[in-house]
Amino acid sequence: MSTRFNHRRTFLRGASAGSLALLGASLPLSAVRAAAAQAAAAQAADPWQEARAIADRLQMPVKFRKVDYTITDFGAAPCRLVPVKAWISFEEQETVKTPAPGSKDCYAPIRDAIARCHAEGGGRVVIPKGDWFCAGPIVLLSNVNVHLQAGAHVYFSNDPRDYAKYGDVDCGANGKLVVSRWQSNDCLNFSSMIYAHNQTNIALTGDDWTAILDGQGGVPFAGSSDCWWTWKGKNMTINSVAQDKSPNYVPGKLAQNQPNPNNPKSLAEIVPGLLDEKRRLIQGEGDKWRADDAFLPALSEAGVPIEKRVFGLGHYLRPPMIHLVGCTGVLLQGYQVTHTPFWQHHPVACRDLTIRKVYANSLGPNSDGFDPESCDGVLVDGCQFDTGDDCIAIKAGKNLDTQFGPSQNIVIQHCIMHSGHGAVTLGSEMSAGIQHVYAQDLVFQNKNWATNPLNIAIRLKTNMNRGGFLRHFYVRNVSIPNGVQTTPSFYATLPGSPIPDRSVAAAAGGVITFDCDYTPRADNVRIRPPEVSNVHISNVKVGNVATKDGKRFSSYQAVVILGPVAFDYNGPDPRPEVLPVRDITITDCDFGTPSNLDKPWFLYNVRNLKLNNVTIAGKKVNTTLSA
Repeated sequence: MSTRFNHRRTFLRGASAGSLALLGASLPLSAVRAAAAQAAAAQAADPWQEARAIADRLQMPVKFRKVDYTITDFGAAPCRLVPVKAWISFEEQETVKTPAPGSKDCYAPIRDAIARCHAEGGGRVVIPKGDWFCAGPIVLLSNVNVHLQAGAHVYFSNDPRDYAKYGDVDCGANGKLVVSRWQSNDCLNFSSMIYAHNQTNIALTGDDWTAILDGQGGVPFAGSSDCWWTWKGKNMTINSVAQDKSPNYVPGKLAQNQPNPNNPKSLAEIVPGLLDEKRRLIQGEGDKWRADDAFLPALSEAGVPIEKRVFGLGHYLRPPMIHLVGCTGVLLQGYQVTHTPFWQHHPVACRDLTIRKVYANSLGPNSDGFDPESCDGVLVDGCQFDTGDDCIAIKAGKNLDTQFGPSQNIVIQHCIMHSGHGAVTLGSEMSAGIQHVYAQDLVFQNKNWATNPLNIAIRLKTNMNRGGFLRHFYVRNVSIPNGVQTTPSFYATLPGSPIPDRSVAAAAGGVITFDCDYTPRADNVRIRPPEVSNVHISNVKVGNVATKDGKRFSSYQAVVILGPVAFDYNGPDPRPEVLPVRDITITDCDFGTPSNLDKPWFLYNVRNLKLNNVTIAGKKVNTTLSA
């Protein structure tokens, strides 16, 4: 199948690794190993030197011909706007503007401008100042920079059918779909609003944040009071704050987490040779596995190829706003993205990608700001995030979809975060692993702390299903002037678990939270223990805010580390080793005053957590902890 993922990579880590590879042809193996060991030792001594090298290399990963193709020359015309009452977050509605019925569709003019630019050797496709209606995806091609001038506002159609019209794969009644990943599982699905597959040297840029890409995620569908965000379904977090509803959702309505009658009643209908024992493990009890967000992971566990993982029309998996698959040399810069149906930016299996001075501004369900997945070489620089889910969430495959390897060599710097579940997050979909991540010089401003607080500042989430590894994660110089959520939120644990419900504030309330038991009830197959080691966090400063009772707190707890829970394993014997979270250092940090001051940290299955020069409620802590 020509549209299957075929972007196979054998990446070398940085220039030093490349030099070693070249030398290897002429040097003895012992010399090559010695040089590699010396390079590893140098990084261990100063990991930030490696971060600087990555950032320097990715300052400008693209280059284009200086030729412009303006979309009005291809028939595009601006649209008239009318008011509409729409959702702007989980719970709030406002009157916003939307293209008037009958507006000129700019899909074809933008497509034709990109095609001409690409065919003639590349350049810049310009979207001028004005309001533009686009009823289909903007598909990026190699050597093309799609550029929005100041004041350009692209309103993408909020009709799901418009993203099942133009894909490369004709799936009959499900529509013409594209190769995609949804929550880290491969599938054929709706196109994103901006899409690229296996392209090289591409860019999406804007003059400033008045250049807006608008997904209209909260604008009701024609003839309905539902919108893209309704498809989220019921939120399962216990004691959540300002994020406990999906717009216009009521129990029983079809959504991504409700059994879909369009899905088969048994995996035996799709994989007739699947052993009954394995089928029962994957499906679990009842028919919850037939909900789209569980059915897709089940297909992965059963080894079903992507051409048989068909979603689109008749299903409820919302597309990301900007989805780049298997691309090399990518620049995202200088625009605002808002009201996205799902994740705002989702690059998968990309190499050498820079996102700079982008405003990720969407408060709807699952509105993650930036989710690089199995990417090698990423620079996030000078961006701002106000999101309905994680601001940044690094991913790396889920279930058996790990063919693109780990996410690695990622630098996050000079960014500002506001609302969100986690400011800098790793996981939860991380089955292929995450390593060599550097986050520095950040402000978690949390400007909406009184009504929609940042849940967690620095966050890891995985479980016995997602597994994977996290290693070599470095954080320094983080200011959190308005703290994080000062009350606890929880995830439901498995019956009989040594972790009782409502006992660990892993969903919200910790400044630093490593959750290796993330939503275990969501996964039927729990056979892959995660491994977390070598994490170093320094110079995090957390301020206090006034709570409703007049007291001043910074968080619920300073540190929450819930290591892997061996009880959750449900596979065959022999059981794999379940390792503790280990070799974590937290140095020169001031966590303010947690509201749970009697228990400022929670630890489970943790070894060798070092707190050096750490201040909690004005008192210094120097200790090494295991639990």
